[in-house]
Amino acid sequence: MTFGTRMIETKLARAALLAIGLLTASSALAERITNPVAEFTGIDKITGRIITFDVYVNETVQFGALQVTPRVCYSRPQAEEPKTDSFVEVDEITLDRKIRRIFTGWMFAESPGLNAVEHAVYDVWLKGCKQKSDVPPPDAAKSDTAPAATAKPEAPAAAVAPADAAPAN
Repeated sequence: MTFGTRMIETKLARAALLAIGLLTASSALAERITNPVAEFTGIDKITGRIITFDVYVNETVQFGALQVTPRVCYSRPQAEEPKTDSFVEVDEITLDRKIRRIFTGWMFAESPGLNAVEHAVYDVWLKGCKQKSDVPPPDAAKSDTAPAATAKPEAPAAAVAPADAAPAN
């Protein structure tokens, strides 16, 4: 085998690996699941309370002085490697009642420290994406005669939820 033949074989092998990688990447993108609900975890650093709350895509929920709005929430099927991400916008309500955007970008559930929102008082990060939630959808909450729905944690609201974790209007 000559040097030129070996070089051609190496280039062909690299091209084959690249093609396999591209096929794998494109099949992974095709397997993406769009979810209607993003699940977040937030911490109030003053009280030490940690709360998990659901937010419907394109709806806003207020957690303390932060307003969290997921725009999309993607996950993969159970049989595949976990990969859950959401494009999120987070606004802060300042003391003079102005709204200031403090975060716009992707959050990754498998790497919560990568793009978590770190605020002076509140931290928020993506926990996962879901197809269903115990929190009624925004349209159902508006049509009910009961008071407006709040962001409900997994545990009873009185035990875990801060009083200021409620949907923004």
